[in-house]
Amino acid sequence: MLDKNGIAKRIAKEVQNGYYVNLGIGIPTLVANYVRNDIEVEFQSENGVLGMGPFPYEGEEDADIINAGKQTITTLPGASFFDSAMSFSMIRGKHVDLTILGAMEVAENGDIANWKIPGKMVKGMGGAMDLVASADNIIVAMMHTNKHGESKLLKKCSLPLTGVGCVTKIVTNLAVLEIKNSAFHLLERAPGVTVKEIQEATEGKLIIDGEIPEMEL
Repeated sequence: MLDKNGIAKRIAKEVQNGYYVNLGIGIPTLVANYVRNDIEVEFQSENGVLGMGPFPYEGEEDADIINAGKQTITTLPGASFFDSAMSFSMIRGKHVDLTILGAMEVAENGDIANWKIPGKMVKGMGGAMDLVASADNIIVAMMHTNKHGESKLLKKCSLPLTGVGCVTKIVTNLAVLEIKNSAFHLLERAPGVTVKEIQEATEGKLIIDGEIPEMEL
């Protein structure tokens, strides 16, 4: 089973040379720490940063340099800063190759709910709706079940939707899954996790084709 860093490390393998990547709040922000050193990647944050690097070491933080989640970040040589209008033009203009988001629920048809729990105060949707509406390649980083042990990979989302039919792949603490033909297709299982455990933790339609390999990190 993976922890949050393990999920980020596995997602980092999906990042390819030359990609422009948007990292959402939470687990996705950790992905920048694990991208291979032999490729060039530009990380974008919707508050107006292009060229984010790994998180700063303790004591080296600059409070003026933050991501959309208000976390302090580092920037790489050549990084640029701009207003949110230009940032969202970049997103809506489909100039981002890969979007990595967290989620509270994902449905078997690719719907995602990641911004609001009814009855709880939220600051707003942020850039999530623009990101999922504009991106062609969306990977979700999430825990497979909630704190009560209930599946978060569902037949149908119960929470307000952020986007419809948009998620392409999910990496959880248990597995890597691809969404196609209105089903979760199991690609890899986390170290020490059995296919049966993944089946029991997945409410939505799960397709298992042949022997499922253990993921390599």
